[in-house]
Amino acid sequence: MSTILIQNAAVVTIDDEQRVLNPGYVLIEDDRIAAVGAGQPPAAAGKADTVIDASLMAVMPGMVNAHSHLFQSFIRGLADDKPLLDWLKAAIWPAAQALTEEDAYVAALVGLIENLRGGATTVIDHQYIHTEPGNDDGVCRAAEETGVRFMLARGWADMDYHPAFMEPPDQIVAETARLRAVWHGRDHGRIRVEFGPLIPWGCSDETMLRTGRVSAGWGAGTHIHVAETRAEVEMNLERRGTRHIEWLESLGLLGPGMQLVHSVWLSDHEIDLIAERGAVVVHCPVSNMYLASGVARVPEMRRRGIVVALATDGPGSNNSQDMMETLKVTALLHKVHTLDAMALLPEEVLWMACRGGAVAFGQPDQIGSIEVGKKADLILVDLDTPLAMPVHRVSSALVYNCGARDVDTVIVDGRILMRGKAITVLDEKALLARARAVCRTLFERAGIVSDQ
Repeated sequence: MSTILIQNAAVVTIDDEQRVLNPGYVLIEDDRIAAVGAGQPPAAAGKADTVIDASLMAVMPGMVNAHSHLFQSFIRGLADDKPLLDWLKAAIWPAAQALTEEDAYVAALVGLIENLRGGATTVIDHQYIHTEPGNDDGVCRAAEETGVRFMLARGWADMDYHPAFMEPPDQIVAETARLRAVWHGRDHGRIRVEFGPLIPWGCSDETMLRTGRVSAGWGAGTHIHVAETRAEVEMNLERRGTRHIEWLESLGLLGPGMQLVHSVWLSDHEIDLIAERGAVVVHCPVSNMYLASGVARVPEMRRRGIVVALATDGPGSNNSQDMMETLKVTALLHKVHTLDAMALLPEEVLWMACRGGAVAFGQPDQIGSIEVGKKADLILVDLDTPLAMPVHRVSSALVYNCGARDVDTVIVDGRILMRGKAITVLDEKALLARARAVCRTLFERAGIVSDQ
């Protein structure tokens, strides 16, 4: 058994009482939290294999980045200042058509390290680029090697999308089943696989129903973009006569396992349906602002009891995967949009990033708070900086003052992946050099010209 003791910290538990133990300690045994308390730890805990003095640091649960597209690590900044559908044509489709398994693997490595540096210990990757059969395996391999808790939501479209990215239903089901057989449950459940239908206008009713039945048999969830832009909702109204959430409800697929990414353009009736069925909304505020998609009605959703998780979206429409940044943007966006300074408080934003994300990931009893018996997925954030000190309220400092630069230590499953702001699981500089070379070759194949 390996043990880690974190002491002299401001422990932000994100438990049901939102306790902050300052000072406090956390004892980790193997992959679990063994003890949490205020003040100094018992003398026996001092014999831990690793003792971390977290004076002037906050310890909080690792955040869940509940929606990203890791392959986009190579295309950030290529198509700034465009709305969604134009952005797809200008940036995503040209590069994605040339993506190989090696490209997907290296891009995912870079993206996952970026997530760790931004305070995310868990990532849901909506991976829909299957130009080579091994692309998905490359992404999962990157997750295995970096130690991140990871969900591959294998994306699919079977109609009306770019021809290079559409698949027949048999292939969609067979490939997702193969990936589950190979990767799902790997490393004590750290890696998971589920279906990720891409967008309502690219998914037929028949295949949605088929994958829904298979998913129910697996006890798995479903991850899908919905109502991201007004234009997409209009497309569904013209074709099917329903809005996106109404469509999912008509198919009998709306329920607790459904992760509804974006959910910007929802009607009152759709919000009622989500609340009644217990589906999860994944909010991507930076991406929604970057693409000028609109503002989701998050404070209203939370008042209705809807679980909301937070995410960066892919680095092609953000242009980063910095969950620390997402905290502040979430709070400020909804204050200014509602003209209510109390619209979202720091504690609520942290809850969405941790507890809401745990629900989206499908493991609310395993991750998302610092409690005895839960997985040891934690981050230590340096507060001893002129950007934050003096700290009068820790939750406020985490949301409004701190950034990725302040994430000092990251632990997943009781394994230290970053310490003293240095990545421990791989040679980061060598990875970045490799990424530059791989991306250059990808762009040459794809005929993309950048300013680099």
